[in-house]
Amino acid sequence: MRYVLLLLFLTALSLASAQAPGTPSDSPSGQAVPVDQANAQKARAVIDRAIQALGGDAFLRWTDMTQEGRAYSFHRGEANSMGTQFWRFRKFPDQERDELTKKRDVIEIYNGDKGYEITYKGVRNMDHKDELDPYLRRHRYSLDIVLRQWLNQPGVALFYEGQTVAAQKETDQVTIMNAKNEGVTLNFDINTHLPVRKSFTWRDPADKERNVEEEVFDDYRPIQGIMTPFNTTRLFNGEMAAQTFLTDAKYNQNVAGSLFDPQAASSRKH
Repeated sequence: MRYVLLLLFLTALSLASAQAPGTPSDSPSGQAVPVDQANAQKARAVIDRAIQALGGDAFLRWTDMTQEGRAYSFHRGEANSMGTQFWRFRKFPDQERDELTKKRDVIEIYNGDKGYEITYKGVRNMDHKDELDPYLRRHRYSLDIVLRQWLNQPGVALFYEGQTVAAQKETDQVTIMNAKNEGVTLNFDINTHLPVRKSFTWRDPADKERNVEEEVFDDYRPIQGIMTPFNTTRLFNGEMAAQTFLTDAKYNQNVAGSLFDPQAASSRKH
């Protein structure tokens, strides 16, 4: 009899513990959801709302884009130029062409893991350390690559990190980790659900110092059903590094693949 009473007591204690505050909540099916799984589900819900706010399928399926605007560069947080006019052509996922200055006489082409600069002198392969590597790193962590490619890869992990202020807006913060242990932290406006800030960290292979790169997105406008930030600010270790202001943007313009051929670009300039 004492054994039966002890067994009943332990069973009741176990049931009480399962309902204690701070334990995993029950799913709609009645099964307990582990804390990490519930957190991942919350993160995924925030991301799904953001993708819908960005345009849903239109955002997920655009194949190319064109942009016009002006870009500014900064050194130690101070502007070091009057700005450069640019025309940009992109084919998803990894082809980009930037035509710079009013005369469009400087062209930068990125095609896969290669980069070229074309001027009146001809074609020059970009220097890896100072030119190409920083671009490739930013591209690898870019918003459309993270939301359109990372999320579909095996081994991706999602973490909801609560609400916080970012770029003077109340946001939901989520971190996405891929199978290579690369992470991106995204902040989404709690009202519009649009991305407000993106940040990632990396260590310099030379000095092993940790660096933080951020992008802040603002002035969203609907372009062909896709919410497009017309103002993007890039920061490096907390200091402003670059800023772009768009004057025009278009999607799915059937951008020719030949635009990303440096030799073809060079021949047209001469």
